[in-house]
Amino acid sequence: SLPLDHFLVYSATAASRYRDHFGHENWDHQLKLAVAWNRVDIARSEIFTDDHEWKPSDLHPMMAAALITNKPEFVKLFLEQGVHLKEFVTWDTLIYLYENMAVSSTFHGKLQKVLLEEKEGSAFSKRSAGRVTFTMDPVRDLLIWAIVQNRKELADIIWAQVRSDCIAAALACSKMLKELAKEENDTDSTEEMLALAEEYECRAIVFTECYRKDEERAQKLLIRVSDAWGKTTCLQLALEAKNMNFVSHGGIQAFLTKVWWGKLSVDNGICQLSPSFPPSLPSFREKRLQPMTCLNRFRAFFTAPVVIFHFNILSYFTFLWLFAYVLMTDFQSTPSWREYTIYIWLFSLVCEETRQVSAPGSMEDDFWNKLDVCAILIFIAGLVCTLYPGRIILSLAFIIFCLRLMHIFTVSKTLGPKIIIVKRMMKDVFFFLFLLAVWVVSFGVAKQAILIHNEKRVDWIFRGVVYHSYLTIFGQLPSYIDGMEYQCSPNATDPYKPKCPENNMADQRPIFPEWLTVILLCLYLLFTNILLLNLLIAMFNYTFQQVQEHTDQIWKFQRHDLIEEYHGRPPAPPPFILLNHLQLFVKRVILRKPVTQHKQLSKTFSWVWPC
Repeated sequence: SLPLDHFLVYSATAASRYRDHFGHENWDHQLKLAVAWNRVDIARSEIFTDDHEWKPSDLHPMMAAALITNKPEFVKLFLEQGVHLKEFVTWDTLIYLYENMAVSSTFHGKLQKVLLEEKEGSAFSKRSAGRVTFTMDPVRDLLIWAIVQNRKELADIIWAQVRSDCIAAALACSKMLKELAKEENDTDSTEEMLALAEEYECRAIVFTECYRKDEERAQKLLIRVSDAWGKTTCLQLALEAKNMNFVSHGGIQAFLTKVWWGKLSVDNGICQLSPSFPPSLPSFREKRLQPMTCLNRFRAFFTAPVVIFHFNILSYFTFLWLFAYVLMTDFQSTPSWREYTIYIWLFSLVCEETRQVSAPGSMEDDFWNKLDVCAILIFIAGLVCTLYPGRIILSLAFIIFCLRLMHIFTVSKTLGPKIIIVKRMMKDVFFFLFLLAVWVVSFGVAKQAILIHNEKRVDWIFRGVVYHSYLTIFGQLPSYIDGMEYQCSPNATDPYKPKCPENNMADQRPIFPEWLTVILLCLYLLFTNILLLNLLIAMFNYTFQQVQEHTDQIWKFQRHDLIEEYHGRPPAPPPFILLNHLQLFVKRVILRKPVTQHKQLSKTFSWVWPC
């Protein structure tokens, strides 16, 4: 016996055949019935037979219907029957598909508004420049349409039609899905999008097979510009999508290592990069580069990112040592030559920071750049102030300059991920302070109101409410909590002493119940020292375990930023970097020559593979 739906569709198609004698419209009607009932098996056995020859263009309306109603099996069937996406996806078809998106889709309203504007613009362009028949990349546009609606099966079928840029397409899909997940309000849909994004990231790791077969061609594939995906590269797409699994792949890390060492051989030791070693001693990567002249060797050595990095570290340590020396022993009303040297050094740092921010693809959102800008602004504020306040502000700037040293640990596989842990723990502390502030303020206000009557001095109110309550958490128990032992000023006449608690004039004992403040202190310590601090430790432990489980991937991902920064950095370290900036200024402003900006790591590096 046949299932009911099978029987109904079979009967309808048989009756239609009998009535219209195999007319063309009859075949279309049968196919519409099969699509409406989602019976691809009947379509294969009863419709796509030798009795009727289908043209690919005849299937286009049903192809659109199958896409809109999310019937992936029919889409696959139509592709098998000869439908070509490059012929099917026209501008009008794409607009029709977007206009018939599911209303429940997150981006339905936004995309509909954009498409209506595009449609009005296309109507004007059709009147002026003729009818637009094809999109720039039909397969890409249809893939985006499926991804936007989170239709996994359709996206899989369409992605399989991508011929040349399948890795870039998979990485782009992963990025789009992660961005869509941020906008989605439904938790289940968000989880589905993130799971699908991870699946496409795994598909992009087909790069592994390419790397095993041909290392050089696979690495060139990483930096090949894809016109279909915004003239970007696979590496850039992976970085923007934060695809750590892809970036941590051995082939990509080998490519980054080549860039890090420049034209030098990766077999060189760190000792060979020391200033005491002449540039002729390190070996070079390509054998044909060995007979280079001394000048070319000198240039290849000092332009290698690994060399630039170590010279900048040496320069920065020298700057901090000189800065500390001036602050502690040589800070005078008339600046000494050492202080002037610091000013010149800082000016070189300002110039380099300006170059980084103004360059295309700058890292203005980078945490370390923000830290640099903060330190520089505080330093400038210290220069503007007078002698003693200026020294205090400059001391604060010195602290931030020292914190900047943590950036150099990024190169270490052991310490690099620890920087990520510290940054995430700082976020944990920030949210923890909101909980802690509730207890500190509540206890502080209650204690201050019970002990002191009508304190008018704002600074002592702040000390009593916040400062003393905060120190109590770390074990500094106040001796004045019961009002018995208290060095104070009776009427708040002494600005260096707190106001005395209210006492009984007869026996000079506190008029408030001293047992109450002791109980409040015990409860306060119970909740802050035991409950909240242990909660913070648990948060730290969770953050540490999260990062520690993916230590290798995190380090491999974050080392890219370090390599990209020093690949585009001028060779000379501060303050000698001013010579590079002067050369750049002369070329750009005075001679008005087009200056080639430093290329991003994800763009092309022709020197990695010399021709």
